[in-house]
Amino acid sequence: MIEAIDLTKRYEDGLLALDHLNLTIQPGQIYCLLGANGAGKTTTINLFFDFIEPTSGAARINGFDCAKSPLDAKKHAAYVSENVMLYGNFTARQNLAFFTMLAGRKDLKKEDYHMVMRQVGLPERSFEQRVKTFSKGMRQKLGIAIAILKQAPALLLDEPTAGLDPKAAAEFIDLLFRLRGEGKAILMCTHDVFRAKEAADRVGIMKEGILIMERTKEELLHENLEKLYLKYMEVS
Repeated sequence: MIEAIDLTKRYEDGLLALDHLNLTIQPGQIYCLLGANGAGKTTTINLFFDFIEPTSGAARINGFDCAKSPLDAKKHAAYVSENVMLYGNFTARQNLAFFTMLAGRKDLKKEDYHMVMRQVGLPERSFEQRVKTFSKGMRQKLGIAIAILKQAPALLLDEPTAGLDPKAAAEFIDLLFRLRGEGKAILMCTHDVFRAKEAADRVGIMKEGILIMERTKEELLHENLEKLYLKYMEVS
């Protein structure tokens, strides 16, 4: 489970980047957090991974406080960013082996890596190919493969479909559906209104550090999310 309880971050210069955020994402749910640049989405992700400390409130993953027990919290979470950080001169399999070993998994064999790369839709020819030759979509898929092998129950994504072509973005969302079906709790921060409505069980809109709107998938069946988003962005 991913949980924010009155989570607040004010920076040293006085900027209130996140203001009493409350949200809960249960296993088997996808939550999409929409907002413009500077809305507080990346700050939220950074607080969950203890890259920065909260001013007040708490971020929790699987019951562990991310500031007080960061190592325990991180064991239960995987992160995929807009630009997945990989070693370009390593092959896809070598990157998987390196990052899963860092996560404490040393029991995996070559076929285990090949199996998960098939699962995320990477072509066979790419398994032993250097990652510097990969498209952005292929890099995102490899990032998801790393997250899968970590076997973390929580998955946090920061603009994962940004810059992907429509086919690659659709394949990425299909992967998220599969992970949701396996019981993962998924938080995706995004600008992509279309993908948010397609993928999310719940959608939140964040503006200037405040969660100003939240709707379930069922509620959005009767609303135009794009118009709703623009309406909230125009409100002062």
